[in-house]
Amino acid sequence: MHSVFYLKLQLHPRGVMAEHICIFEDAYYARLFPLVYFRPVYNLKCGIVSLKEKILRTYTGVLSAIHCRPYLSDYMRLRNPGVHVNEVSAESCLFINGRIIADEHLAKKIPLKGQHDTVYVKGGQIVAARVSGAKLIALKNKMNDVYTLSDFNDLRREEVDVTLVNYPWDVISHNSEELRRDFKILTKRKTKKMFRGNMYPGSHLLNRKEIFVDEGTVIKPGCTLDAEAGPIYIGKHVTIMPHSTIIGPAFIGDGSILKVGARIYEDTSIGPVCKVGGEVEASIFHGYSNKQHDGFIGHSYIGTWVNLGADTNNSDLKNNYGPVKVYINGDLVDSGSQFVGLTIGDHSKSAINSMFNTGTVVGVSSNIFGYGFPPKYVPSFSWGAAGETFTTYNVDRAIDVARRVMLRRKMSLTDVEEKLFRKIFELTMEERKKRGMPA
Repeated sequence: MHSVFYLKLQLHPRGVMAEHICIFEDAYYARLFPLVYFRPVYNLKCGIVSLKEKILRTYTGVLSAIHCRPYLSDYMRLRNPGVHVNEVSAESCLFINGRIIADEHLAKKIPLKGQHDTVYVKGGQIVAARVSGAKLIALKNKMNDVYTLSDFNDLRREEVDVTLVNYPWDVISHNSEELRRDFKILTKRKTKKMFRGNMYPGSHLLNRKEIFVDEGTVIKPGCTLDAEAGPIYIGKHVTIMPHSTIIGPAFIGDGSILKVGARIYEDTSIGPVCKVGGEVEASIFHGYSNKQHDGFIGHSYIGTWVNLGADTNNSDLKNNYGPVKVYINGDLVDSGSQFVGLTIGDHSKSAINSMFNTGTVVGVSSNIFGYGFPPKYVPSFSWGAAGETFTTYNVDRAIDVARRVMLRRKMSLTDVEEKLFRKIFELTMEERKKRGMPA
């Protein structure tokens, strides 16, 4: 019965119209570790909003579902009430890879409606697929796994020009463009009310028409917001303490605090609810992370609930000015980029005076302290001093610390999140064993 329906759709003169879209994870998610242990790939931030939000605003007026690795499904249901997770109820669906950085032309390149069920690819990677009938039933039955291109091999194939995120440094390299794009979209209908906060005398706005400041935000004396080279978007209830400087393009999310004399350079996204001081350039801070004191962070991606101790610094440029190589799942990958900084996973922390070499990767829920540079790859749930042997950070202690940290923001660690911690601890055992650490 379903096969007949599928054939009728394929031969219908008006073509196939996808009733739903489903944002999915494919087999390349692991290239984005450690940033995606606690989240699906499409929840990574690039610019002002996440990859998922960029896709959803491109396909308006259509119901959506999300697909993720099975161990993340309960957490995603908790954080997305009313949204179908690993479930598609429609009889036709447009599957969209969550690693896409969606631009304003995506819905034209990959339309909801077409004459045939079609898989869209780029360089051997699946980008999207418009599917119905028997093929959709087969895909529904595999929603508790990640998708590969082979799952769509029997569909008509079409090459499409889109941007896919393959590695953590890709998110950073596209942040400048996405800050500009997101600013334009988010302020399209706000041109008459671009400044809604409170600015004290003695502060300066350069190129004011490219600065958006939302309600409840306070800009103290001596601050400079310089949007001459790119826009600046500041969310609600942000506090910018005296003598701080922001150079656009930049984004400061709701409830964040910039400490006295903070220097926020171009291509930086911060927040929501972050406390940041010192010098930051071309970096992304996910929500609820802190770098309150002096120190330099550049070309880096900082996960959620991270705390960087006073005078934490990272290098983002090699002394020989060559391309930076980065450890990805145990393999040394040439980024092809001259600038790559620190990638640090959720719930990790550095002590005062910590130093990170160019292209260093620190896993989730790790603690770094001591003098000197730690290894360029620190496994998840590591505890130790730079230059010394690392040991495994006990998962019960890690959960207890996470619970206390979240309570300081009046948030509770749920049973679902505790279960997620324990699952990720299991998933990362092998990477610790390879480094000679006890399980």
